[in-house]
Amino acid sequence: MQLTTKPLVSVIVATYNRAYILHKALESIFAQTYPNIQVIVVDDGSTDNTAQLVGRFDAAEYIYIEHAGQSVARNLGLARAKGEFIASLDSDDVWCPDFLEQCMDRLVGDQLDFVFANWLQVGRDGTWFDFLAGDPYVKPFILKNSEGNWRYLSNTDLRSLFLVSCPSPTSSAVIRKSSIVAGWDRRIRIGEDWSLYLDMIFTKPCKAAFTLEKLWQKHVHHANIYDGRKRSEVLEILVDDEARIIDRYQQYLADDELMLMRRRYVATLMELSKHRLIRDRNVRSSWQLFYKSIGISSWFTLDQIPKLLLTAIRNRRSRMAAGGESFVKIQS
Repeated sequence: MQLTTKPLVSVIVATYNRAYILHKALESIFAQTYPNIQVIVVDDGSTDNTAQLVGRFDAAEYIYIEHAGQSVARNLGLARAKGEFIASLDSDDVWCPDFLEQCMDRLVGDQLDFVFANWLQVGRDGTWFDFLAGDPYVKPFILKNSEGNWRYLSNTDLRSLFLVSCPSPTSSAVIRKSSIVAGWDRRIRIGEDWSLYLDMIFTKPCKAAFTLEKLWQKHVHHANIYDGRKRSEVLEILVDDEARIIDRYQQYLADDELMLMRRRYVATLMELSKHRLIRDRNVRSSWQLFYKSIGISSWFTLDQIPKLLLTAIRNRRSRMAAGGESFVKIQS
């Protein structure tokens, strides 16, 4: 890489047994038009040939640790980062060549805390879709504070958006290192990105921007759907994560903001309650979750019931149409 006066961007790639696809992520990093990059690959205890693969990339710094989870791996990369700016690419995602250049131009030029980019998501069936364009939480911000494809987010905007959603997964963002408060929380197992942003947004006057231009690709496949966990396990983890997040940030929240977070938590509790009842046939567990939801917000819990039942019926009919089990049998 050529000498440059451009600020250094440290790119962290945390990986675990992804040698079969990791090379694509690394190739996309080294193909960046942005000229000043530090690449840190943290191998979270892989048992495949990850070390040999990374060795093919001379400029990549390789660190091996015993398996501890991606938050620990990313935080180790953050500790080794020399750059003023931090990016983190998931090992099964790919950046477009001008991802860093476009993000850094906006981040540095407008003195922002972080920026994130839209992406094309590739589903397991091979279909592609424009993610942010279809995100109902992002939609209200698309028409305001715009400059070309970029949309600016004030601290008030960020609080409103990130209270109910996390529209910027790891691979989408470039962050000013000095704005990062505490890194990735290892206690949060699925929403660790969300927690990273909330730390910044709630503890300082934070400014950000996002672009509607699709600057990277996210591949969804059998090996990266919540690391192969079952749906019930994912919901259990989300319930635990959201409870931790409410407990951690409620001191920073106004009453209406806390209500929004609690509604999100209730919606997740009710989704798990539905799963326990319909899929696991565990009536006792389902009712325990239902009563817990009632204790948090009775009217919002009751409002969720018809929506969940309608979703369940639609899902059952879809499985029937695809040759699944009998709808009559399921209901009996």
